[in-house]
Order: sequence, then C-alpha cells, then structure tokens
Amino acid sequence: MIEVRFFATFREGRDKVSLLEPKDFKTAGDILDHFRIHREEVAILLINGLYSPADTAVKDGDVIALFPPVGGG
Repeated sequence: MIEVRFFATFREGRDKVSLLEPKDFKTAGDILDHFRIHREEVAILLINGLYSPADTAVKDGDVIALFPPVGGG
C-alpha cells in the first residue's frame, strides 16, 4: 500500500490518511490527480521524508506527505 498523509487545508473533506493500491499509481503526480489536487497547490511533497517533485515514481510501502502553502502572520 501507499500511505498518503494530508496536512492543514488538504484535510478538508478528506481523512488524515488514505491508503492506495500501488498498482494504480506510477508517480506522486498520479496521486495528486486522484485526489484532484493541483500541483501548484502543493508547497511541500515528501516521499518517505524526502522532498520530491510530482514526477517522482512511487512504489509499495511509500509514505507520501502533502502540505499546502502556509499563510498567516
């Protein structure tokens, strides 16, 4: 399974964590598309704790963390 963790506003309307079948996804970008998250909405994308671009390949056992831009003052 691929574990996808959502943070901040990405949790709105979603669970904190989703589990996905790895055979259905080749890249992190495919996962973003699945959840209808535009790439420009993602400030930080981590795969197994490492900063990664959306075109990075994903595999069984990966943990994806998605963070939107942080605002505030």
